[in-house]
Amino acid sequence: MPSRSNTSRRTVLTALLAGGLSVPLLGAAPASSAPAAVLALPSPSGHRPVGRRTLHLVDRHRADPWVPTARGRELMVSVSYPARPSGGAPAAYMTESEAQRLLEAKGLAGVVPATTVAGTRTHARVDAPPAPGCFPLVLLSPGFSMPRTTLTALAGELAAGGYVVAAVDHAYESVGTEFPGGRVPSCVACDRVGADVEEAAVVQGRAADLSFVIDELTGHRRAGALARVIDAQRIGVAGHSIGGAAAMATMAADRRVRAGVNLDGGFFVRDAGSGLGRRPFMMVGAEDVHAPAHTGSDWAATWGRLRGWKRWLTVAGAGHFSFTDIPWLADRLGLADPEVPLSGERGWYITRDYVRAFFDLHLRGIPQPLLQSPTSAHPEVEFHRP
Repeated sequence: MPSRSNTSRRTVLTALLAGGLSVPLLGAAPASSAPAAVLALPSPSGHRPVGRRTLHLVDRHRADPWVPTARGRELMVSVSYPARPSGGAPAAYMTESEAQRLLEAKGLAGVVPATTVAGTRTHARVDAPPAPGCFPLVLLSPGFSMPRTTLTALAGELAAGGYVVAAVDHAYESVGTEFPGGRVPSCVACDRVGADVEEAAVVQGRAADLSFVIDELTGHRRAGALARVIDAQRIGVAGHSIGGAAAMATMAADRRVRAGVNLDGGFFVRDAGSGLGRRPFMMVGAEDVHAPAHTGSDWAATWGRLRGWKRWLTVAGAGHFSFTDIPWLADRLGLADPEVPLSGERGWYITRDYVRAFFDLHLRGIPQPLLQSPTSAHPEVEFHRP
């Protein structure tokens, strides 16, 4: 796992970017002798059926920052949304090729079969007809090198609660994202960030990507029927790790985005938070990196620039990936990280409850006592108001 020591800001941020999923393998049986596990994501708490559509979007007006010879900036977008009851096929968690690349990159190819990960049961149906209504839009950006699928449980939770959710993969920034034709581009950015490219370049590029996705989803050319159920006046964004930095940068660059969440990420860009005006922002992270006492984090400086509704929450015992699907699945495979005290189940419930409450408050206007003060139901969560 990434180093959690209180070293210099640069060292900590570089470790988080490079760390990825690294699960201790002591005692794990080889894939050939281990029984095949049947994995499932947590069930959403909302009552609405969930549909999913996958879009391949290309911004022809912008060169790819990692491969300038590519024909535009390519994105893969999984759109989860409230759906009519449907007998459509269950939506896949990821393709087998994507799962294999992810496992190889993280040293788990000999421990977990790719078919097991790819076959993780989701709670969405492919191309189910959208439910009638007009719903807020939330965009999700994953951590550096991680595919968008690592935020699938959160996307399903929000969709079942009445949101259209677009989880975005950015070309050449993931170890395993399949594009049309079976292409799985290499993570070119993984070799360059921290070497000859600053992290801020990733953040700024993703902000442009997310604004482009908003353009496409709120227009009828690519989104089709989905555009009719999106309320373009109620848009939010959230991200994990560097995706959380991208959430803030998107808000700063695009006034259409009304609210944002950073899940355990640094901010990387100069004067982060200064361009949000009075719009709300929430920071949720691991206590041993993002509590105010830890000078390696840039959260305190960013907090001071926020002028609207804001929350700074830390979670005791959390690791960097506690806000994603990864610990939930690892626990069920017997691969929990002994260095992370918080269980995958607790990490999921905390992420689900606080992110859902934030968007329900700021995009739907529903009061949320959970966001006012600590609660006995979530004793791991500490509120900071420096």
